[in-house]
Amino acid sequence: MNPIRVGLMGFGRVGRQIFQLALGDKRFEVVAISDIGEPETLHYLLSRMLNKHAAVELTGNYLVWGDRRARLMPGNHPTEIPWDVFDVDVVVDATGRFRRYGELLPHLENGADRVITSALPDDEIDRVILSGVNDEEARGGDKVISAGSASTTATALMLKSILSKWSIEQASMTSVHAYTSDQALQDYAGPDIRRSRSGAENIIPNSTPAKKWVQRALPAVADRFSAYALNVPVQVGSMLDLTVVLEESGVEVNAINDLFELIAAEQDRFLQVTRDPIVSSDVRGTSQSLIVDLDASMKAGTNMFKLIGWHETLGHAQRILDVASLYADLDREPVAEAS
Repeated sequence: MNPIRVGLMGFGRVGRQIFQLALGDKRFEVVAISDIGEPETLHYLLSRMLNKHAAVELTGNYLVWGDRRARLMPGNHPTEIPWDVFDVDVVVDATGRFRRYGELLPHLENGADRVITSALPDDEIDRVILSGVNDEEARGGDKVISAGSASTTATALMLKSILSKWSIEQASMTSVHAYTSDQALQDYAGPDIRRSRSGAENIIPNSTPAKKWVQRALPAVADRFSAYALNVPVQVGSMLDLTVVLEESGVEVNAINDLFELIAAEQDRFLQVTRDPIVSSDVRGTSQSLIVDLDASMKAGTNMFKLIGWHETLGHAQRILDVASLYADLDREPVAEAS
């Protein structure tokens, strides 16, 4: 079976993590990378991330490893990139900038068979797949797809786990999120007053589209779920603070923790549990979407629970590749003949 030929647009942290994961996964071959950075800078940043775990050389405008190579090319907009030259099966748009259907469509017009964005969309696209949550919704005809976001997938996994045994009356999530590359290091006069403040010095309240897309993926919490975000001055590692009110009474914390342990044993690709007293930097390098902090679970009253989960962007990068693989499998399925 031939590997999936991947084109990457955006070689920031998530883009480099996708490349890193693809290096060790025979299902994928990254053949082209578009970014506004100079090849020497992109290679240097990749080398620092790989930290000698893999030998990737820069030869001209190509990243070279073993008998494979990926072309580095400039590009500031999807309209500028000739994916057809590289026979790309799927483009992963990891810029986070292009969130509308019309903005992502040029990837297809320029030769890609499918495009997956690493960000949640700002308008209607073909599908939003949170890997491990709603994979069954994928259809072979989907061409413009979102793989969600790290915090959205982690939240949905936590809620889906609970819903596998109980019913949820209300739920509220606060994402305590590492600062992102679009935040300023120093205060500046930006369009959003709070986000104009220094990301390195402040806890910054922020909105999140997780509310909309978690409810889409899990109709059982439609009109029962709210979400908020706090961007905090840490580089790597984010936390979910989830409060759930169950419809059932008499459930104890141990029962909820036991459920997470059971699901982690069955679905360890997506979810882990821990009783270690971890902090945000301890989740660096975690390819699961969620680590449930069992010792932080607590109960208030008869049916309200506070639950804590951790995640980092490597888990999101892995889920993006999982979504690409999911659609490649759909493409390989035989087409049923009309009767």
